[in-house]
Amino acid sequence: MTQSAKWTIYAIQHSHTDVGYTERQEKIRQYHVDFIRQALGIIREIRSGNRPDWKGYKWVCETFWPIETFLEKATETEREELAEAFRRGDFGLSGTYLNMSELVGKELLDSMLGRIRSYAKSINVKLESAMTADITGFSWGYGQSLHDMGIRNMITCIHTHHSMFPLRKKQTPFWWETPKGDRILIWNGEHYVFGNDLGIQPGLGGNYTIRDEMDTSKGGVTFEMAEIRINRYLYRLQQDGFPYPFIPVMLSGLPTDNSSPNAEMMDFVNKWNEKHGDQIRIQPATLDDFFEEVRKHSEDIPVYRGDWPDWWTDGTGSTPMHVQVFREAQRVYEKVRRLDPACEIVSETTIKEMENELMLFAEHTWGYHSSVSEPWNPFVQELGVRKDAFAANASTLAHTALYDILEAKGDALLAPNRPMRFRVHNPYSFVQEDYAHFIMEFWHLDEIRDGFEVYDEVSGDIYPAQLRVAHRGAIVTVPVKLQPGEERTMRIRAAQKPADRTAFGSDLLGSDRVTDIADPNDTSDIKVTYTTLETPFVRMEWRMGDGIVSWMDKKTGKEMLRADRNHHAFSPVYDVTKAAKVEEMNDIRRKMGRNRKGPDAWVSVGKLVKAEVADKGQLYTSVRLTYEVDGCQHYSLLVTAYANKPRMDVAVRMHKNSVWDPENMYISIPFGGPIDEGQQELWVDKLQAPTRLRIDQLPGSLIDYYCLGEGAVYTEANQGVAIAMPDTPLIQLGSLKHEFRMLQDDEGMQDDPAHLYAWPMNNYWETNFRATLGGFYEFRYFVSWGEDLSQPVSALETCRSMNAGILAWRIKES
Repeated sequence: MTQSAKWTIYAIQHSHTDVGYTERQEKIRQYHVDFIRQALGIIREIRSGNRPDWKGYKWVCETFWPIETFLEKATETEREELAEAFRRGDFGLSGTYLNMSELVGKELLDSMLGRIRSYAKSINVKLESAMTADITGFSWGYGQSLHDMGIRNMITCIHTHHSMFPLRKKQTPFWWETPKGDRILIWNGEHYVFGNDLGIQPGLGGNYTIRDEMDTSKGGVTFEMAEIRINRYLYRLQQDGFPYPFIPVMLSGLPTDNSSPNAEMMDFVNKWNEKHGDQIRIQPATLDDFFEEVRKHSEDIPVYRGDWPDWWTDGTGSTPMHVQVFREAQRVYEKVRRLDPACEIVSETTIKEMENELMLFAEHTWGYHSSVSEPWNPFVQELGVRKDAFAANASTLAHTALYDILEAKGDALLAPNRPMRFRVHNPYSFVQEDYAHFIMEFWHLDEIRDGFEVYDEVSGDIYPAQLRVAHRGAIVTVPVKLQPGEERTMRIRAAQKPADRTAFGSDLLGSDRVTDIADPNDTSDIKVTYTTLETPFVRMEWRMGDGIVSWMDKKTGKEMLRADRNHHAFSPVYDVTKAAKVEEMNDIRRKMGRNRKGPDAWVSVGKLVKAEVADKGQLYTSVRLTYEVDGCQHYSLLVTAYANKPRMDVAVRMHKNSVWDPENMYISIPFGGPIDEGQQELWVDKLQAPTRLRIDQLPGSLIDYYCLGEGAVYTEANQGVAIAMPDTPLIQLGSLKHEFRMLQDDEGMQDDPAHLYAWPMNNYWETNFRATLGGFYEFRYFVSWGEDLSQPVSALETCRSMNAGILAWRIKES
């Protein structure tokens, strides 16, 4: 099979960085530092004349994390040798810190990309190109962050295991238009070991990406096999209308992730070019080398605008507790950066340590490769604990930094006679209108149990407030509105209220202590019965067996829950796909493909079995709704309604059973309706880029589920509903059934109802997901609505504000 045109194959050797998948995380760090030393040694041998047969070899540093670690350990001579290798083009620099999940926030990502740019500038090297391997998508704001850092090119090596590439084809370029209208040149490439399977790394290829008749089990891919495979592949590209005389292929020095460099590829390259170079030439290359060629043909490259959802983002549901810890730590990190921008209190070193821990948790690897097949293995458990520790360490560093800042701002630490004096502060660039929570020790209860006031120390204004007795103390909740950067000081003082308790009067409370007659004289803003919770803004109704069946906006008189919903508000939907025997735990998961369950999955929908008032006051009232659902020993909702604004908070509490079989837990959030561009739209923030799901997306991209930043917002004419999700970033829009999956712009997509669910947990992946999800959890959801949320930017800011909460701390006397 011969070719009719001359080809150039750009062979890009790199090491796929997969932290914790093949070894302990610290060992992988050690490996990658040594890989750089090995590659420098290869270049040294070439330049000395000792290995002229290796001339032309190039090495690409896939991610910056190994370089950063190398620079910490290297001698000055080694650091200069590396810089010179980059300047000469023997080494290629990539504008990727690590292969990330969509957990990473914009401020953190920008800081890490800034490290790469600073290094490139320090050694007088342009940073224009990036590569990723394994990961299957990127938040829309990721492209903007790359462009803002000067990166203009990116090649992707998508791993289509439980995923798929966008545009319905690979080995194709496109311009990715960012939210601001900038453009990055993307090459949507093959898998990152495709070059190995073609045979370019002698004897080390296989059949992972090329399923043909050849037996590579004895000695890998021979030169003769490579001749057949390369010619077949190029012929197929021609038949498919591939318009370019070149292709890129990635390869590893060894057949594994976290692989070393290997100059023996030049044995193959030289032999090939000598025999076939007049028609098909193999050229070792860096990313910049390759994109220099692509840009010569850029006039006909199509432009696509929108989000690029990551199929593998569902890994966030496999460690829900530590994802929750991570997300809170990242929010605290962002507060610290705002409160101490010049690092006058918290050192730059501490900030970098915080960032390092956050990045290593948000990196795409969730555990060791045999986490599901042998979950009892001490090594599997050890690496899992290490992964979790990145989130815990980030939390410790972030909160320590915050406490140091607050102490410098007058934080009153525990001492006798500590005043009930508090400061509230808004560190953000938007208005915060929320609830401050003043936490005090239990001995203060005696001072304020019979009455208290919260007042502004400057103006004397008295705020509405409510006391809740908590474990080891008391929490006073106060509604506040703070302008960007605004601070206020408030005090709590005892204020004796008249004792008016006496014999039962006209309050319709019987001597049995049961209230079951409506009181026409009840003037309280919040009313609760056995089946309803009502404020001036909303009337919620629940029904035994069903759950929350109505959520009525009292201002408009409209029902906010979808009439066509499959499940009621915040009801749990659990499914499990049973393996016939333990030995099938892996294979049953593999066969799911791009579904996240099997065709025979058992589904259980929660049934409401109990409703009770948990707390009642003038500012807010909470009810507890308890459900029965398979997979959980306990599942309940703590629903809190507020008297002064259209807002409801829902805390989902569960005791999840330990189950090895693949399972999912969904939570129905049936607001909004079918997505209709220009009418009803569903917005989320993707690295702070407001994005309309199923509208602002690349063709052929994922439409079943998404990883969001702060929350989801439904907008329509003069009305919006904001659902903030501080703990669980995954949402599901596609059908919960096992079926053929649709992609963006597929025929029939417009007819899909796009029911919204939170997707807090799953364990379906057969390699490195946590095998069991058992344990205790609380996931919070904050729902607000009204005319002021009809604009997506302000509504998403509301989600961010609700998730961040009001920063409040106790302070000393002046």
